Amino acid sequence: MAVTERRLKVLFAGGGTGGHLFPGITVARELKRREPMSEVTFVGAGRVLEMQVLSREGFSFERVRAVGLVGRSPFAMLKGVTTLPAAFLDAGVLLRRYKPDLVVGLGGYSSGPVVLLAAAKRVATLILEQNAVPGVTNRLLGTVVRAAAVSYQDTLDCFGHKGFVSGNPVRTGFFESAPPRKTVTEPRILVIGGSQGAHAINVAMIEAVSSLVNSLGVVRVTHQTGQNDFEMVESAYQSVGVDVRVEPFLNKMDAEMSDADVVVCRAGATTLAELAASGRPAILVPYPAAANDHQRRNAEVFKKNGAAEVIDPNDLTATILAERLIDLVVDNDRRLRLAASALCLAAPEAAAQIVDRMEYLISGREN
Repeated sequence: MAVTERRLKVLFAGGGTGGHLFPGITVARELKRREPMSEVTFVGAGRVLEMQVLSREGFSFERVRAVGLVGRSPFAMLKGVTTLPAAFLDAGVLLRRYKPDLVVGLGGYSSGPVVLLAAAKRVATLILEQNAVPGVTNRLLGTVVRAAAVSYQDTLDCFGHKGFVSGNPVRTGFFESAPPRKTVTEPRILVIGGSQGAHAINVAMIEAVSSLVNSLGVVRVTHQTGQNDFEMVESAYQSVGVDVRVEPFLNKMDAEMSDADVVVCRAGATTLAELAASGRPAILVPYPAAANDHQRRNAEVFKKNGAAEVIDPNDLTATILAERLIDLVVDNDRRLRLAASALCLAAPEAAAQIVDRMEYLISGREN
């Protein structure tokens, strides 16, 4: 679609984790590419990750005083309920100030007040649902928004006629990844646990690395730990004398995946979309406490399509992880088949399709 000089105003509400935030950023970039004069603002609960990433990306950010309710202790839930009036007050102030043409919900609790109030004010609204199983917030918002972009065909039933399959938008850099290496002599393993890390994967990997070196020789590992486990993981690798790059957070995940031969990770929807776009084989360990067990469902989609191997989180041990990694590294055909199947699940037009629908909603043609 041609670039125009319209001055659209769009609020992207939600985020909190990278899995919600990065798809929104990708869509915002596509919108700005088409409509350079557009005003884009992100709204969230004010987590450090949100503010750091959005500042780096050059997008403005506003905070709402929202607190999550799902999966919390009774006391935390009570606290969350008591903050709802403040969250709706903040949302109302922002809607009056920005007068948006469209509000996009990215998922997560902080999107709820903004999208609900926007819908009540008859502002055009759209939500992004990255997971195979929609979260509580998006299930609620699905009853009031005008459209819902989903990643999987099976998710359409949750949103009726409002839903459309776009795939999960990821940055263009993932689609520019180098082809996977056909043979591997010094395997490059990327370990990631989402933007906040994954303690169980961190522990299993640092205990497995000695077995990897004994079986494979030189092994190159890049390990994103999350902030909480960074020092523990870094110290553990040093104690076994392995040269590993350890980071609390990786800013250029597209480059990291392009450089990897095998990825060990959770089964968050955005991570899986990035794996698909990069065409990288992976061993998935779904997060067992994910709401509605959605990571397990996400992983099942990839396993069913021959696009990844899966370790049940209840079965995760250092021994099993080492065995699966060794088997995958030495079996070139198996590794390349996984990579090719993952690439078949990629959705390179996801952001474009979502912006198409955004422009359609803004035009008012759906009324």
